[in-house]
Amino acid sequence: MKKIIKTTNVPMPIGPYNQAVLAGGTLYISGQIPMNPSTGKLVTTGIKDATKQVMENLKAILAEADLSFNNVVKSSIFIEDMDDFTAINEVYGAYFEESIAPARETVQVAKLPLGVAVEISVIAVITR
Repeated sequence: MKKIIKTTNVPMPIGPYNQAVLAGGTLYISGQIPMNPSTGKLVTTGIKDATKQVMENLKAILAEADLSFNNVVKSSIFIEDMDDFTAINEVYGAYFEESIAPARETVQVAKLPLGVAVEISVIAVITR
């Protein structure tokens, strides 16, 4: 059985998908881009600000499912330019305790939705 997780604290999907799906004790969160849910505008003031917005969007979805970054077991980071890796990693790392940080990959892609520079998706598990 699956449960759809939705919150108005992040941007609505821009296609035929949901923000997150909870199935069998695992939460699958769709890729989040640096869109501010309050303004509906993309964050374009630099890669660190963009990454912070992405992480805050993920945090809001996790909270809607009564979870936190401590529940995240896997993340996927898609970036437009591998030269941004260090800056993205710095912001991303601030959201995790290093000793329990999730598995992850970071890949450079040719293009992301709406021309953004970073998109991140995560998988989290319920550990209650």
